Amino acid sequence: MLSTIVIIGGGQAGAQAIDTLRREGFSGRLVLIGDEPELPYQRPPLSKKYLSGEMAADRLLFRHRAFYDEHRVELRLGKKAIRLDPAARQVELADGEKIAYDRLLLCLGAASRRLTCPGAELLGVHYLRGLADVAPIQAGCKTAARVVIIGGGYIGLETAATCRKMGCDVTVLEMADRIMNRVVAPAVSRYFSGEHVAHGVNLICDTRVVRIEGTGRVERVVCADGSSHAADMVIVGVGAIATTELASAAGLACDNGIVVDEYCRSSDAAIFAAGDCTNHPSLRFGRRVRLESVDNAFEQAKTAALNLLDRQVTHDRVPWFWSDQFDNKLLIVGLSQDYDSQVLRGDPAARSFSVCYLKGRELLAVEAVNHSKDYMAARKLIAERALMNPEKLADGGIALKEAV
Repeated sequence: MLSTIVIIGGGQAGAQAIDTLRREGFSGRLVLIGDEPELPYQRPPLSKKYLSGEMAADRLLFRHRAFYDEHRVELRLGKKAIRLDPAARQVELADGEKIAYDRLLLCLGAASRRLTCPGAELLGVHYLRGLADVAPIQAGCKTAARVVIIGGGYIGLETAATCRKMGCDVTVLEMADRIMNRVVAPAVSRYFSGEHVAHGVNLICDTRVVRIEGTGRVERVVCADGSSHAADMVIVGVGAIATTELASAAGLACDNGIVVDEYCRSSDAAIFAAGDCTNHPSLRFGRRVRLESVDNAFEQAKTAALNLLDRQVTHDRVPWFWSDQFDNKLLIVGLSQDYDSQVLRGDPAARSFSVCYLKGRELLAVEAVNHSKDYMAARKLIAERALMNPEKLADGGIALKEAV
């Protein structure tokens, strides 16, 4: 009989798993371990409305404490899990407590990739991943006239937009030849570059940071071409790495994430994983992926919770992502790898357009800029492996769902 389920990780995945387990009738002991002291909270607003002060801290919470009390969830917040013993089915915490489990769910998330260049440890160099990271950045924005952001991906650009709205002088340094190089089409990069420049962001691509200088705290960022950028504060957004140390030390298979099957089960039959920390099979796209997205964490945690209860449900979703920058919303659905053609729908000058990725005539992915109708239609079409008519697809006057 299944009497105890332990969840390690208090983010989106951990919170959703708790909700699903109780909704599905699990009445046994349920323990949530989180190394942050806060109740599980949303992370996307940290670089946007929470950073700017438009959102209060209590609005970040998925659930208030009364929910966990009512559903008999034992909380171990601010306590780090330091060791797993799969043979004994036991978790050890940093304070010495040992918790036995029948089934274990790992929702370990991902950690910010750190800079390794000289000066990376100076005061005034920040990363934005968790709630505790926000306050020092907010304080810096009040006094820092000059903010340099290293990395032109989602986090870097969202933070740049927020800091600019807060009145800071913002420079973004990106190593690739265009912003969001790995995740969007050139047309989308050009559009967002224009938006940032129009709002006063100094955007510099094709540049590599080699060191950060300052006496005690950051004063400037130096690039490989010899250019120097004055900075009162530096924010680093150069990607994230799956948190796998706990799992790998316990002997679980890991490869750019905890390796799980379509049921979210790890190489140990009693241990499951969900969210940013997993390397999982995408049945729709026929390959293994690691996704950093709220939707994946939410959906994979639901599936994992059901399989903790032996329901044998496969995780098979078309992934989607979003980014808010100034008054623009970027919505991405599907995975664009392996495409052989792109089709532009609409006019970027009109501030509403989409880029469609095709393999042959099959729709693989859509990037929609301020175009929610194309995004909504794409979710269904991609899941159905729809074959598109390229001529109709290129006509923005024809609804996407009619371009099959």
